[in-house]
Amino acid sequence: MSVLPGGLRVCVDAVPQYGRGLAAVALTVAAGGDDDPAGRHGTAHLVEHLMFPRSGREGSADPTGEGYAALVAGAGGVCNAETHRDHTVFHTTVPADSLPDALAWEARRLLDFAPTDDVIRTETDVIGEEIRGAGDAGRYWESALGALYPGSRDSFGTRAELAGITAREVEAFFRSHYTAPRMVLSVVGDVDPARVMAVVREVFAGAGEVRAAGEARVAGEARVAREVRAAREIRTAPLPAGRLGVAVGHPLPDPVADRPAYLAQAVLAQVLGRSRLPALARSARDGRHLTSATVTCGYHGQWLASAAPDLTLAVLGRAPGTEVGAAVDIWRSVLRAVADGPLPEAEHRRAVNSLLVAWHRQADSLPTRAVALGRDALLLPGSAGPDALPAELRRTPPAEVAAAARALLEGPVTVTELAPRAGTEPAPQKGTVG
Repeated sequence: MSVLPGGLRVCVDAVPQYGRGLAAVALTVAAGGDDDPAGRHGTAHLVEHLMFPRSGREGSADPTGEGYAALVAGAGGVCNAETHRDHTVFHTTVPADSLPDALAWEARRLLDFAPTDDVIRTETDVIGEEIRGAGDAGRYWESALGALYPGSRDSFGTRAELAGITAREVEAFFRSHYTAPRMVLSVVGDVDPARVMAVVREVFAGAGEVRAAGEARVAGEARVAREVRAAREIRTAPLPAGRLGVAVGHPLPDPVADRPAYLAQAVLAQVLGRSRLPALARSARDGRHLTSATVTCGYHGQWLASAAPDLTLAVLGRAPGTEVGAAVDIWRSVLRAVADGPLPEAEHRRAVNSLLVAWHRQADSLPTRAVALGRDALLLPGSAGPDALPAELRRTPPAEVAAAARALLEGPVTVTELAPRAGTEPAPQKGTVG
């Protein structure tokens, strides 16, 4: 990793065996939903949208009126972005010979960031549609997050708090948070590292410079410590599909300070979701209490995608007549069986192998690899990088998975009843747990 004079960190990974004539660029910024100003929840998400200018202006890199996405598409590439609670990441994939242009466009949209109030109104409407379209699983995850970590909120934002936000407010957030020391640029693919660095030094001069002393905060230097609490009551969330269920949330260990325990939770989620819960359903076909189950570890199932306080979430479908407490008892009995161990070696190996297969599939994806490099550098200080992860997973023994199950049994927990909306009947329950 190289650090430019202004503080921008640059990671270049030449992997022509994956790239095959392509290159991916990821810009990871230490600005997410947790950085939203009071009363303006969703500002970070809005800035993400505004980083895709839809038209150019005189003097910009795009005076013809083509937006950033159109320039990328015109080069035969694709681009997208994600806002998380502790960071925002922008990723672009283009033919390798268009990489210098892509880097110039990336720098230019930082230098030219100046949205108008009209554009802001348009993008807040788009975000409103995204909020309405969020799936039930996302809402359960956010609900469990808020119960375990009081004060935590999702990274989407709310229509009410974004209503009336001005260009001046948005630009103030951008100038404060999109500074060079808070950003990592990662480039992956069929590239020449020396050539990439030469272009980056040229086009990123002045982009993301610190404009006031003390404004920049590098992720990892001031990690957020939040009290974890257990829910004191069972809350209820209506289900539009009219199904019965229960969502059970557990806090995850810190992925930096307690990485082995965090990885053991990832393996545990695989053990539970791939073998233990399906086996439970098969053994109770005559009047089983659970009709479905999913177990996810990390931010909406993306483990190691964030350094912010995170959770494991089990969403369990309940057969008619099965009370919430009974479903939770089943969940705890499955955890207890793993905690009491020993976990069979073959079952442990299958769980680890399933995570390794998923990792290798992602490693073949240039944008995913670029994003992982940026996240590790920005959010996970001391990390050996994504290529070290397979060895770390293989070093997670069955005993640590059993300890992870005990941690869920003994630690804080939140329970949310998933019930049909008023006036609806429970939908027919079909299928098996898995």
